[in-house]
Amino acid sequence: MLDFVASSHCTFIRNGSEYTAADARKHMQRKLDYLSRRDMIDTTEDFIERAASESSFSGKPYKVRCDGREQLSGDWLRDELQVLRQVAH
Repeated sequence: MLDFVASSHCTFIRNGSEYTAADARKHMQRKLDYLSRRDMIDTTEDFIERAASESSFSGKPYKVRCDGREQLSGDWLRDELQVLRQVAH
């Protein structure tokens, strides 16, 4: 999922500020590392819910804007996860 984020060329919106895909990946990686050290991530769904959907600081949802379309990052990542799992079967 982190590689998908980094290669997306989308704009990520966190707490009202915009970030590049590379910056979003770095941020999510830091959150993943933190949560993993505390055994709080067991599945990809856990990663999406706890590290990639909302700010742990403000509680505001993360958003992503791709090709002019803005949506919640959690929804965007869950959709991609579903696609990846369908391709794997």
